[in-house]
Amino acid sequence: MDKQLEKLRSDYKNVPLPNDLDEIVKNAIQRSKSRRRFPIKSVTGLTAAAVFVLSLNTSPTFAKSLSNFPVLRNVVKVLTFTEYTVNEPTYKVNIKVPSVSNLKNKDLEQSLNQKYLKENQKLYEKFKKEISSLEKNSTEAHLGVDSGYEVKTDNEDILSIERYVVNTAASSSTTMKFDTIDKKKEILLSLPILFKDKSYIDIINKNIKEQMIDQMNKDEGKIYWIPEANLDYSIDPFVSIKENQNFYINKDYKLVISFDKYEVAPGYMGVVEFIIPTNILANILVGNHYIR
Repeated sequence: MDKQLEKLRSDYKNVPLPNDLDEIVKNAIQRSKSRRRFPIKSVTGLTAAAVFVLSLNTSPTFAKSLSNFPVLRNVVKVLTFTEYTVNEPTYKVNIKVPSVSNLKNKDLEQSLNQKYLKENQKLYEKFKKEISSLEKNSTEAHLGVDSGYEVKTDNEDILSIERYVVNTAASSSTTMKFDTIDKKKEILLSLPILFKDKSYIDIINKNIKEQMIDQMNKDEGKIYWIPEANLDYSIDPFVSIKENQNFYINKDYKLVISFDKYEVAPGYMGVVEFIIPTNILANILVGNHYIR
């Protein structure tokens, strides 16, 4: 990537400037003033923009470098649509609402964006009701909500988006949700879609428990609530993943199963994830396009 950036920079710098560049910039300024759409922050910036356009038109090498640049090829974007913030001594909120854009499947795009907006509006309204109740009863408490998103995978095939919510009161809890999109077919993927039948549940369960036991044997600080560990539980132990368990596909095309804080382990373990070896899934996968 560094070499590619350097080559792009070099091609850009070596584009010969035309003799009438001053006239081009002058005309561009006049057009901008007449349209009055965007303010011109600096002539230097406008000159750079003019040179950039000229570079595309006059330098085949620069244009070719740009067309091969991976960041600019990737048109599907995930941005912050809106943000809710409260910053009081005892109440804090930071909620970022993601928005997906540039999908050709507008029904899917709209469905995802409406879901993201509604779930965060609901989260914010719930927080306000809790604050109102505390103030009404003259109760002092420290409450906080931190909600946001992270793009886990973004390549030519897959877009995986993680959304997290951290609620803070006397202690904190963390919940996660994931959406994984086939960028070419523009469909939302689920665990059942990926497999021929429901046998994936037992196969994944077995592997996760093996990983849990192995981790506990290697690190006494790790604890998982599974019957195989022969521990004294005060809560129900983990037995099986759900048919639609939280998952995403990572950049290496591996299936990752995710558990919320407190779901399968004590709170200090936080959110835990398990990468499932592809070789144990190979015979039940519908295909190897997503998981390899």
